[in-house]
Amino acid sequence: MGTYAVTGSASGMGAAVVARLVADGHTVIGVDLKDADVVADLSTPDGRRTAAAAVLDRAGGVLDGAVLAAGLGPAPGRDRARLIAEVNYLGVVELLDAWRPALAAAQRAKVVVFSSNSTTTMPMVPRRAVRALLERDVPKALGSLRRFGRMAPSFAYGASKIAVSQWVRREAVTPQWAGAGIRLNAIAPGAILTPLLEQQLATPAEAKRIRAFPVPIGGFGDAGQLAAWVVFMLSDAADFLCGSVVFVDGGSDAWFRAGDWPRPVPAVRLRGYLRRMKEFRALR
Repeated sequence: MGTYAVTGSASGMGAAVVARLVADGHTVIGVDLKDADVVADLSTPDGRRTAAAAVLDRAGGVLDGAVLAAGLGPAPGRDRARLIAEVNYLGVVELLDAWRPALAAAQRAKVVVFSSNSTTTMPMVPRRAVRALLERDVPKALGSLRRFGRMAPSFAYGASKIAVSQWVRREAVTPQWAGAGIRLNAIAPGAILTPLLEQQLATPAEAKRIRAFPVPIGGFGDAGQLAAWVVFMLSDAADFLCGSVVFVDGGSDAWFRAGDWPRPVPAVRLRGYLRRMKEFRALR
């Protein structure tokens, strides 16, 4: 049995993951704003430092895995865009930076980061905002979102999930992660029936917008089923899974972007491929 850290553990999909892991006999260290083993506010630098240190202390310096499920959705609010960027991006990468040695100490650790199918189904997310988040420059990211006005939280959400997915893809294959025996992957859910979604569906205007979004199989996902996917990605069966983003969204991503991927690599990318081959050989 292993020791796992789970952020966003008190509700929704995070709570469903905790229930699965505990039922399987694992030790779980939950992180959330309340009702958790570690109570911390991931929207602040102090809160992130507190969460990172407290988990390491409780785990004794060894983590068999981590699930980064804490996140904020695009609700209205003057400061909402900043909170989304802080929690959804920095609340993932800063904690994982701090936990990486403890994950490496377990030798075959698995990490699952919660992304979203908004990464591929939401148009017009500014690339500048994504680049700024990857640089960990939240004020710069927010600056590129000002022109969206009251819609800024929605675009902050999309940018945060694209940035965290790209971070996972980039870091997962490096010597610090793959080379240390850590498998780093992301899961991209669609509309999952959590208390947050139920609250949105209770508002007629919101419900109409949500139900109009294409989900080819119909309906909404189940938090327990999604948790089963996460637990699978934490298991030994995922030893060869590295840098992947797994979509569990009822077919929405495929509906919008069926022809976008996979695609043949164009000739203009050959030089870049050869360069990456050379870089890989240099690491061996």
